[in-house]
Amino acid sequence: MYKKVLLAYDGSIEGRRALREGAKLAQLCRAEVFLLAVVELSSIAIPDAGLIFPTDEQTATYEAILAEGVERLEALGFSPTSRLETGNPGQKIAEVAEEIGAHLVVVGHRPQGPLARWFGSVGSYLVKRLRCSVLVGQTEISDDEFELLKQPGETPTADPASQHGLA
Repeated sequence: MYKKVLLAYDGSIEGRRALREGAKLAQLCRAEVFLLAVVELSSIAIPDAGLIFPTDEQTATYEAILAEGVERLEALGFSPTSRLETGNPGQKIAEVAEEIGAHLVVVGHRPQGPLARWFGSVGSYLVKRLRCSVLVGQTEISDDEFELLKQPGETPTADPASQHGLA
């Protein structure tokens, strides 16, 4: 089903939920995993020069976030391809998804204020822009459940009724 899964990761609680949910899906589908972190440029601007760029501190923070996400995925047996981009998160996620031919993009959901419905979210932007599936992860997966993904378990059956001779 999904052969290439792009996990957008920012290290937030919501991002960790999405990482876990996306990793679980990728593991079930035996998909190739790509991990992306995006340094948003909106916080650093020099209006007179028309320049916007991240500080070394911002870049270092996101490099650490990306490394932590890679570590979590490697602990599950993945060998993820990781990438750090700079720019508008929605645009960068969409660009990378198209570039790698992602079948599924997984992002977290951060509750936003009342103005968010007027300006949109990264998830809604991606749904409008991409041709692949988009999962906005909101499911709480505990550390214990996440750890169980590391252990080989029973493979789920596609149709429980077939186990009882009903199919």
